[in-house]
Amino acid sequence: MGTPKDVARTAQRSDGFRRTARAGFVVVGLVHIIIGALAVSIATGGGGDADQDGAMQVIRSTPVGGLLLGGVAAGLIALAVWEVTSGLLSANRDDARRWGLRLKMLGIAAAYLVIAGLALVFAFGGNIESEQTMQTLSRAILAAPGGIVLLVILGLSVAGAGAGFFVIGCTRGFEKTMDIPAGPSRVGIVALGSVGYIAKGIAIMVTGSLFVVAAWTQDPDKAAGLDGALRSITDLPLGEPLLWLVGVGLAVYGVFSIVRARFARM
Repeated sequence: MGTPKDVARTAQRSDGFRRTARAGFVVVGLVHIIIGALAVSIATGGGGDADQDGAMQVIRSTPVGGLLLGGVAAGLIALAVWEVTSGLLSANRDDARRWGLRLKMLGIAAAYLVIAGLALVFAFGGNIESEQTMQTLSRAILAAPGGIVLLVILGLSVAGAGAGFFVIGCTRGFEKTMDIPAGPSRVGIVALGSVGYIAKGIAIMVTGSLFVVAAWTQDPDKAAGLDGALRSITDLPLGEPLLWLVGVGLAVYGVFSIVRARFARM
């Protein structure tokens, strides 16, 4: 057997693996389009859960839902493996930056694997409520020594990740990871990326802030997943129009992810 880097190089040179990983971006896009549509539905008085488990329920309700969910899981697992291999093969000579990049990619891979696991649970007829999961996690953290501080740190970390998405959208940092063609199409792709990243950043920052609120009030029920975070936007002035805009933005991020499947550097 070779070294981990040798295995990573072999995987990345495989055309089949590369195509499957690109399909992962399409999966990410479809999930975000569904979540965005559910958020818009909530903003206009409709129902549904505007989060990953809500998206899985929508997919499962189709005639071939189980098969589609299996495809969702496969694409996301391949994309997670791609992130890990990319981290292993990072050529940055600065050790601190290289390890920072690796940790970032591991975090992204972990997020993909969580959604893949969720897809498999729904594919086999199970159910997971992300809001209850977040509340259970918050309750367990608060019960631990220094739990309030730990929950605040978790909330700030999640909010920080959201701020990262927001900054990438504002600075168009996503262009560094893509081979975007020149010409009129470039303007459209960049616009999709900017709007999508900013909307996703806002949604994640709100999610993180709810953990901080749960810690501050010592009430784990204040914590919630993406659906709870999006619903909390409606409590703000002009909340329903704001939620509508964020929902549309998340759907735009989904469209951008599908486009990214074609132009991502892989």
